[in-house]
Amino acid sequence: MKKIAQALLVVVGCTWLFTSCTKDPVSNLTTEESRIYITDHDSTVNFSNYNTYSISDSIAVIDNGNSKHESSAVGSAYIAAVKKYMNQAGFTLVSKSDHPDLGVDVTHIINTSTGVITYGDYWDNYGGYWDPYYWGYPDYSYYVPYGYSIYQVKEGALSIDILDLKNASENNNINMIWTGLIRGSGILDAGVADSQVKALFDQSPYLKK
Repeated sequence: MKKIAQALLVVVGCTWLFTSCTKDPVSNLTTEESRIYITDHDSTVNFSNYNTYSISDSIAVIDNGNSKHESSAVGSAYIAAVKKYMNQAGFTLVSKSDHPDLGVDVTHIINTSTGVITYGDYWDNYGGYWDPYYWGYPDYSYYVPYGYSIYQVKEGALSIDILDLKNASENNNINMIWTGLIRGSGILDAGVADSQVKALFDQSPYLKK
């Protein structure tokens, strides 16, 4: 019996050591590792058929369906990064009046969602954590005089879109032929703009002259 107890202690100890040293793949992510980069394009398009591009000197902000243009240090940093990697891909920057082949939009997208939490349900699930017995009232139960509360979650993303202006009049439509989306913490920081745009272009080796 003594040997069995000792063996069990060894198993428990090894299990604790293993689980305590295991890295949680979510909790231990860095800010950079938590970001998501999504790119997509029109597979029928040959980007080598385009030579020039133009980009606005301000970014668009779409806040829960309302849009505006905004000039800021963050926006300027992203625009500069887009120019850098578009130029490296072989495209030539021109003004809008020079009829560029491509138009580039940079957009900050904000979405705010609203939800409701019911406190009765909350304490039904967690009442055992600080139960009334702990406070010296074993025969009592929790009562919440206010029933619910409203909370808001604000999410943000940054989108870079490339538009086909070269064939717009022929198609009677401005086709979006490439898009890149960045989501995650800390993306609205001028200091990380270059690395964020680079990540999108690295995912798109076909995007070159």
